[in-house]
Amino acid sequence: MPLIVLLLALLALPVNAHEMTPAYPVLKPSIVDKILYTKLKLYNRREDINYYAISVYTGDWKPVPFATQQRIIKIKHNKSTFFEVYLRNSDIDRAVYICTESKTEKVKEQLNFISSRICSKIKQK
Repeated sequence: MPLIVLLLALLALPVNAHEMTPAYPVLKPSIVDKILYTKLKLYNRREDINYYAISVYTGDWKPVPFATQQRIIKIKHNKSTFFEVYLRNSDIDRAVYICTESKTEKVKEQLNFISSRICSKIKQK
């Protein structure tokens, strides 16, 4: 019985993470030949986090090379920002997910063990 109460209490805790839209981004041709891009919006709901890392993965969660203006985005609590991700035509078939992952600052007094990763699945044509 105490185990059930503990599980219910843990499930009732509020969870604050970040949001990224769209959930299924569409890649469009860029002004550079053989390069496609998409624009995403990142919203920070976490008070304890100000930095997010951008990454692109295959369906097997292996990294895919990409370009963006910033690999690490600084964004304050309850604020949003837009960012663009650029992929080569040769990597389009391998790229499946565009993800953002929370990053903590290295501060001795702050011990934050909870990391959040949000991924959008690239819409394949």
